[in-house]
Amino acid sequence: MTGAWWQGVIEDFSDLPGVSQFLRLAVRLILAAVLGGMLGFERQRSGKAAGLRTHMMVALGAALFIAIPQQSGLSPEELSRVMQGIVSGIGFLGAGAILKQDGDQQVKGLTTAAGLWLTAAVGIAAGMGREASAVLGAVLALLILSLASGRSE
Repeated sequence: MTGAWWQGVIEDFSDLPGVSQFLRLAVRLILAAVLGGMLGFERQRSGKAAGLRTHMMVALGAALFIAIPQQSGLSPEELSRVMQGIVSGIGFLGAGAILKQDGDQQVKGLTTAAGLWLTAAVGIAAGMGREASAVLGAVLALLILSLASGRSE
């Protein structure tokens, strides 16, 4: 009886059957979180509401949402539908970051929303195993945020 129970637990945790698969997923998820953290740190340093933790969670979530279906063997067409869902969901999250003050003609939060959207893209790239593309996207985003920070969003 105990053996059957334990065998069930082992089967539930067998989605990463070997060390190499575990390390591959760990590297992808950690990279996504680190890159998201870099983007979030810049936003937090600038005093924006969506900072370090938010960007790390968005990147990590996007990476996990794409890595698990990819690991399960979904076709490229099926993975594209997963990506569409991530992009739509992040769009909803970004919409919550955009504010228009009553009587004020200025809209605030557009850069934060765009940053969350891009952070999800970085997470997707990392989750798919496109580490160099994820790093390049994050570096370019950091350059844009750092060099073009003359005007508030």
